[in-house]
Amino acid sequence: MKSDQTGYGAVAIAIHWASAFLILVLIASGFASGFAQDAATKVAALRIHLPAALLVLAITVVRLAWWWRLDRKPPPIGGLPAWQETAARWTHRTLYVAIVALLVSGIAMAALSGLPVAVFGAAPLPDLAALPPRAGHGLAARLILAAITLHVAAALYHHWVLRDATLRRIWRRPAA
Repeated sequence: MKSDQTGYGAVAIAIHWASAFLILVLIASGFASGFAQDAATKVAALRIHLPAALLVLAITVVRLAWWWRLDRKPPPIGGLPAWQETAARWTHRTLYVAIVALLVSGIAMAALSGLPVAVFGAAPLPDLAALPPRAGHGLAARLILAAITLHVAAALYHHWVLRDATLRRIWRRPAA
């Protein structure tokens, strides 16, 4: 269940991949809503986006509690240049900051606009572009997209080029 020196535990792996999937759903539904021309398409995308965001919020709280109180991350794989370890650390920090910024700005937009009532009720769809948190939300969405791209590229580089255990550590636990 818990992580050890060689890799992440089952709980950390489940949290990682659930978050990854939901964040990709959020990116797709968020951009679909943001670039939609008609209200029906916006509402359809937001009906996916809002519950997925709440799930990411819950998983993020669980993730932080898990790392803070119950588990420790495995050490970096040995033999890597210091710049790679630094890049990895800052990429992970960027992902966390972007997630929090997206959640905070999204909650602020929903609270300021009455968005949940419009999406799941009968109120008219508000103009989200006019809300102050909207600019930060869009910026954080692009930031997380860039950080995810770097994160995935680095994982694939380690797996296919360096052929080290970086990706295997978070993919699945070997049988004991």
